[in-house]
Amino acid sequence: MLHNLRPALIITRREIRDQFRDWRILLPILALTLFFPGLMNFAAREAVSFVERYGAPIIGDRLIPFLLMVVGFFPISVSLVIALESFVGEKERRSIEPLLSSPLTDLQLYLGKLLAVMLPPLLASYLGIAVYLNGVYQQVGWSPDPVLLVQVVALTTVQSLLMVSGAVVISSQATSARAANLLASFIIVPVAMLLIGESMIMFWARYHILWWAIFGQVLISGLLIRMGIAYFNREELLGRELDVLNFKWGWQIFWKSFRGAATSPWAWLRREIPRTFKDMRLALVFVLAAFVAAGWIGAQQAQIFVLPANLMSISNIQDGFVQGVEGFESLRFFSVESIPLIAMHNLRVIALATVLGIFSFGVMGLIVLMLPFIIIGYFTITVARVGISPTIFLGAFILPHGILEIPAIAIAGAAILRMGATLSTPAEGKTIGEALLHSLAEWVKTILVLVLPLLIGAAALEVFVTPAVVLQIFGG
Repeated sequence: MLHNLRPALIITRREIRDQFRDWRILLPILALTLFFPGLMNFAAREAVSFVERYGAPIIGDRLIPFLLMVVGFFPISVSLVIALESFVGEKERRSIEPLLSSPLTDLQLYLGKLLAVMLPPLLASYLGIAVYLNGVYQQVGWSPDPVLLVQVVALTTVQSLLMVSGAVVISSQATSARAANLLASFIIVPVAMLLIGESMIMFWARYHILWWAIFGQVLISGLLIRMGIAYFNREELLGRELDVLNFKWGWQIFWKSFRGAATSPWAWLRREIPRTFKDMRLALVFVLAAFVAAGWIGAQQAQIFVLPANLMSISNIQDGFVQGVEGFESLRFFSVESIPLIAMHNLRVIALATVLGIFSFGVMGLIVLMLPFIIIGYFTITVARVGISPTIFLGAFILPHGILEIPAIAIAGAAILRMGATLSTPAEGKTIGEALLHSLAEWVKTILVLVLPLLIGAAALEVFVTPAVVLQIFGG
């Protein structure tokens, strides 16, 4: 690693020196570093003074840490602008050819650019946090808990790394600065939603959850860096002048990957499907482990969020089970018409998980598929508390249709993980577009041949078998 880092720092020093020569870069950084913390100090002082008059000091106590996080975030937002033009901007200015002709490897060149666009705004962010803390201590006498300060500094660092790593990927793949700026919405929108989620955590003072936010951002940043390094190619960067939306080319790549080496439908079913299933074995094991972990998480939540005592009687629960089965008129149990409704519901969930998985390397897609298992774990422990056997509960409500539905969801999750992994894994001789089309073809094969038949069979069991088993066990 040091062998690659030392030459990369040459690029870093060159880029930072050029940034400090441009007043259009320095002025926003200085303004956000010095003026913005002062504004937040004023806001903190006025907020604390206001809420104390109405006997609500807890609001002020929660607001000051939130403003500390905001002060750290705003200077690093400049890094997004700098990172977006790191490669494509130099390409348009015709200044990147000497850099690409240097003896540096692609890895060293990429790391040098990455560090150069992240370090100045990040140091400015640290300085802004220090200015804010000094001001708020002088004005209202507030000082942060050391653990909270470490969390805010860590959040600032990983958010900078997250935005920069995503923006450098876009800059290295875009053909113009205009296209890179438009694609930046795929970074700005998720980061904005993430900041909203972190602010809710801070207002509720659930600071321990911030460690999970830090861990998740480190994971995604590492995958983005790996993706950028995997698909960075200096020859392609110089030779690519304009991207054209070519549907014919895209369909040919997709169909070639979908068909594989098969010459007939029977050969396709006999060779390609087993090969596809074999390739996802590792991902399938990971998904099944995640489902077990989701059930455990749900069981732990049942110890925290306990239902009211007046509901927790075995007679009430049994009556609720029976009424629930008999009351879903919209699903029309014991009717063939319900089968496509249930199957389409499961397919919509898988489609949502797939879309989220594409933009998060499969992570968010897997989380969506884990949610039902969290609920199952929660209710298994909840009904066990009143004397209903977990084995009977799972055997009546889950097992009849779950014997097909759970494998279908697991296979779909494995396909989503493989699609997400495509972005961070080097594809020999393929561009990022070709790699995505190949993984999409593998996903379509998996859904059509393996997942869809299992979901239809599971829907039939859920309509005809599961309600009958529940009524048989709990209806008497």
